[in-house]
Amino acid sequence: MGYRTLKDCLDDLERHGRLRRIDVEIDPHLEAAAIHRRVFAAGGPALLFTNVKGCRFPMASNLFGTVERAKWIFRDTLKAVGHLVDLKIEPERALKNPLGYLDAVRPALSMLPRPVGSGPVLKNTCRLSELPQMTSWPNDGGPFVTLPQVYTEDPAKPGLMASNLGMYRVQLAGNDYKVDGEVGLHYQIHRSIGVHHTKALEKGEPLRVNVFVGGGPAMAVAAVMPLPEGMSELTFAGALSNRATRMAKHPLGGPRIAAEADFCISGTIEPETKPEGPFGDHLGYYAKVHDFPVLKVDAVYHRDDAVWPFTVVHRPPAEDTAFGALIHEITGPIIPTVLPGVRQVHAVDEAGVHPLLLAVGSERYTPYGEDRRPQEILTQANAILGQGQLSLAKYLMIADGKGEPGLDCDDMPAFFRHVLERVDWSRDLHFQTRTTIDTLDYSAGMRLNEGSKVVIAAAGPKRRDLPTGWTGTVPLPAGCDGIYIIAPGIAAIGGREHSPPDGQRRDPLLRTLAASLDDPRHPLADFPLIVLCDDPAFAAESWHNFLWVTFTRSNPSADLDGGGAFYDEDDKHWGCRGPLVIDARLKPWHAAVMEEDPDVTRRVKELAGLGGPLHGLY
Repeated sequence: MGYRTLKDCLDDLERHGRLRRIDVEIDPHLEAAAIHRRVFAAGGPALLFTNVKGCRFPMASNLFGTVERAKWIFRDTLKAVGHLVDLKIEPERALKNPLGYLDAVRPALSMLPRPVGSGPVLKNTCRLSELPQMTSWPNDGGPFVTLPQVYTEDPAKPGLMASNLGMYRVQLAGNDYKVDGEVGLHYQIHRSIGVHHTKALEKGEPLRVNVFVGGGPAMAVAAVMPLPEGMSELTFAGALSNRATRMAKHPLGGPRIAAEADFCISGTIEPETKPEGPFGDHLGYYAKVHDFPVLKVDAVYHRDDAVWPFTVVHRPPAEDTAFGALIHEITGPIIPTVLPGVRQVHAVDEAGVHPLLLAVGSERYTPYGEDRRPQEILTQANAILGQGQLSLAKYLMIADGKGEPGLDCDDMPAFFRHVLERVDWSRDLHFQTRTTIDTLDYSAGMRLNEGSKVVIAAAGPKRRDLPTGWTGTVPLPAGCDGIYIIAPGIAAIGGREHSPPDGQRRDPLLRTLAASLDDPRHPLADFPLIVLCDDPAFAAESWHNFLWVTFTRSNPSADLDGGGAFYDEDDKHWGCRGPLVIDARLKPWHAAVMEEDPDVTRRVKELAGLGGPLHGLY
């Protein structure tokens, strides 16, 4: 029937052996996060920290730590929600098979949120400093809420059905925030809260904001759902939990509050901003300090049995990987209806989600033509880059797939092989420069949110066999050292530290290496893709490393070069006739890689040692 509260979920997980209580005192500053990371990596259970240092509230994490457990949590509703999606795509299915879609009735009836007078979350109040001061990484700017549900209503059309529920970073303390009076609200571009904030400023009013923490697990999933602008996430939460989302009247007259939440931080934001961060983030680096809105806190509410849920943000895969898998399972069938001709889209988690999109499209414009080249898939690529958060993609690789009907972009080795066998670098690279990218991506070295994109489109018959090695000695220019095979057709080459001339962002070594590949007799000339990186052995160690290094550390417009590179001034088109080279070295302006505190690492290893309270967990 779905869970009404977080405690209901935790109790059920514990009854079924899917949760482990940790009763030894754990510090929310770095220790809890270090334990979480190890348990997640081991595929371990959900965790309930009952003895939190300096805080009376217990904490829970890793609820969605495996895709299997995430699906288990919603085992009573996931299939029915899938049927709702089916009926949205093709309503006549209900007429063809009414009994088969009968289970969709209950979640459909639960979609309308229910206003109520009060709720358990309003039973008590506390100060911000009494909340768990959860800090994940040594250089974080302070504690922050890692699973917030930030709720706003449209100032031009107040009410539950025009509301937005999003998961945006909320810094609880640190920097220049007033103790117990202010928190930082970091929301990125292409988020609906920005629309609400804009309307409030146009009316000359502050925007009232409620930050919910906890409650039924459907609320957390709803907060990250990519729903169309103007469609309330509360409706999805109701369907996924099989019960209408109860929204309580605000004691201070603001927007309604999720009645079953464990906590609610309530306040207002105005035009004022303050420095927020730094914070370890989902790309695997520290997001730098930037000015973001300030939430002036009016009250902090909590229920009697409140539990503080958290996750840890770090280089993927992380717990939010399961969120992505769940969302993909629910929304995947909708893609062809929203993007005609597009069969599949995969935001690659290992590359930090936004930096790399893979897609399978369709070439149907000229079925009578013999010359198969990208045409319709270029239209489809533009459509993909026009869809909400998909528009933040930095690299989009799209293939026709006609020559391989079973092509699946979830199978990344097979997808890359298919594209690299067919791509023509002189024709199939299409750039956008000085455009928007992920707020957390610093690869471009430009202003916040600014960078470039490239569409790599592949269609037509196979044009090359992909090499898996070379013969003879490979001549490398000075500054390059070490060659490793990543996959058929993909090689990694080590390069010295990135050192661009003053006032420039391109290091001459990229051009030097690319120029050395002009000769078709070069031992690497048959490799279509070469990655210049700091540690080629690390990049070649796994697909996980290759994807992370290559696509989080490069900016297409500045970091792509190639053998036989040319620029056609008539068409303003850049391409290359030899191997494409991506400069994926760390750059001076990049954000720092996250690393643990050695003392904390030592402590959590001791806790997991033989006879220790966490023995067997990781």
